[in-house]
Amino acid sequence: MNTNSALVLFSGGQDSTTCLAWALARFAQVETVGFGYGQRHHTEMEARVNVLSALRQRFPDWAARLGEDHVLSLDVLKQIGGTALTNAMAIEMGADGLPTTFVPGRNVMFLTAAAALGYRRGITDLVGGMCETDFSGYPDCRDKTIAAVAEALTLALARRVTVHTPLMWIDKAATWSLAEELGGKSLIDLIRDETATCYEGDRTHRHDWGYGCGVCPACDLRAKGYMKYISR
Repeated sequence: MNTNSALVLFSGGQDSTTCLAWALARFAQVETVGFGYGQRHHTEMEARVNVLSALRQRFPDWAARLGEDHVLSLDVLKQIGGTALTNAMAIEMGADGLPTTFVPGRNVMFLTAAAALGYRRGITDLVGGMCETDFSGYPDCRDKTIAAVAEALTLALARRVTVHTPLMWIDKAATWSLAEELGGKSLIDLIRDETATCYEGDRTHRHDWGYGCGVCPACDLRAKGYMKYISR
C-alpha cells in the first residue's frame, strides 16, 4: 500500500475539481476515477477530460503528481432509474421529501467501486466532494453516511480505508475560496471555463460563474455561491 497516494472521485464538476486540487496539494501521487451511470448530463464525462488536460498544462507541479485516470461503468443506476439524472422527468421535489435528482445509493456505490479499484492500485485514501452544508438534502452526502461506508469498506477489505471530504462543512462560496487558495485565479478560471455542474448538461449558456442552464438547482447553488464569493 502507498500511504502517500490518493484516489479522487472525479466527475468533472466544480466540487470534484476543487477536491482534486486539494489532493494534489497534499499527496505525492494522485489518481482519478469517474463513473458512467447513464447520466443524462453526459457532458460531465467530456468535462473530465478537458479539466485534466487543463490542469496538466496550467499547473506543471501538479502535473508531475497527477497519475492515471480511470472510468468505471455503474449502469445499474440507470437500470434502476426513477431519477431526473437518468430519466426524462422533471426536476422537482418528490413525495418522499427529496428532490427527483436524488440517485439512491449512488455515493455508496461510487465509494465501494473506488475502494475496490484502490485495493488493486494499492491506494487506501479516497477523496470525494460530498458536502452536508450546501446540498440538496441527499442522505448519502451526510458525514455520518460517509463515515459508516468508510468503516464498512475497512472491514470488507481488511485494510484501513480513509475517505477525505474537504468540502463537507463548507458552503459553495467557501468552495470557490478554497479553489483560489489552492490554485489562484488560474484555477478559478479553469473551474469556470471547463467544469460541468449543470443537471441539464448545458454548455451553451455562459455566465460569470461558468456554463449552465442557470435554472436547475445545481446552477442556482453554484451561481449564488459565486456571487457570495466575489462579494467578500
